[in-house]
Amino acid sequence: MAAEYMKNIKRFRILVLGRANAGKTTILQRVCNSTDKPEIFDGNGNKIEDVVVQGTLTRGYHDIKHELVFKSNPGFVFHDTCGFEAGSAQQFDQMKNFVVDHAATTKVNEHIHAIWFCIPMTDSHRTVTAAEWKFFNECHTGHVPVIVLLTKADALYLTAVRELLDGGLTIAEAKERAGGKQRELLEKWLAHIKIKLNESKFPPRGYVALQKMHQENTDCIVLMQSTANVMNEEYLQKLLISTQQSSVLLCIEYAVRK
Repeated sequence: MAAEYMKNIKRFRILVLGRANAGKTTILQRVCNSTDKPEIFDGNGNKIEDVVVQGTLTRGYHDIKHELVFKSNPGFVFHDTCGFEAGSAQQFDQMKNFVVDHAATTKVNEHIHAIWFCIPMTDSHRTVTAAEWKFFNECHTGHVPVIVLLTKADALYLTAVRELLDGGLTIAEAKERAGGKQRELLEKWLAHIKIKLNESKFPPRGYVALQKMHQENTDCIVLMQSTANVMNEEYLQKLLISTQQSSVLLCIEYAVRK
């Protein structure tokens, strides 16, 4: 049954949630090894004209039903939302209904396989807001795993420098020790987020800290591994690993493991 089901799945589908300016589009570009904007299709598979696409991307608005596909890797289909913290009750309900419908649908090529929830470290002083708490307590995703992505972790470098300077170090000394301090801060906030969200009704299945996503040569191996590791079905693991372009070695590793 699973093998027959697998044959009918054509693409790996991911819902991406989070605040505005959380670096979501940049992450998707790195995943698909692209610097281009995605093509956008409506729920019926019709391409939306480029003029409309650029307008919606500039405004930061996305219809959650729209499919975002990169020419460099059409094996991935992404769904995005507008900034989560600004969402009205109506927008939350729309997102929740989309998750429920696409997690339970019998149409295999409309099924979402994973959810990435982005929390930017540029807002490290407000890592878990009412929006995150509402999602993880009210949105039951069924067997679709949710992975929390700590995005823009590079922003903690400046925080590290400031704290070291406040501790009495010179600028030169602060810069020398900033890397270690940055890692310490990232570990602290990751632990804080885990403790908080693991107390929720529907906690995430995994956590990943992402850095240097603005650099075109940055790979997404850790993100791919973490996502694959929380998949319940082996055939979805295989689909994800075969679709990703971050690492041939990752494909070999999973082939040998299975």
